[in-house]
Amino acid sequence: MARGPRKHLKRLNAPKHWMLDKLTGKFAPRPSTGPHKLRECLPLIIFLRNRLRYALTYVEVKKIVMQRLIKVDGKVRTDIGYPMGIMDVVSIEKTGEIGRASCRERV
Repeated sequence: MARGPRKHLKRLNAPKHWMLDKLTGKFAPRPSTGPHKLRECLPLIIFLRNRLRYALTYVEVKKIVMQRLIKVDGKVRTDIGYPMGIMDVVSIEKTGEIGRASCRERV
């Protein structure tokens, strides 16, 4: 029997709207506990690394976030596993970009 919350998430069990490929690794980043459910959110690391292409690796995303450059809904977020909702507003201080996190289907 497991004790406590689950801390790992296999890549194949990750939600399909994250659009992760199967062969690049065994695990997917698990979102932290927060305002949105696991199946209805997108972790900040996936948004910055896979969608916006600001970083190539986990470590690069961590460095960007720890510089306090990323705001979600007007608040600075330093947790790379922060669960962003479907219509959360993301702003990046250094580039001045503002956008919304949304789900799009793979075409």
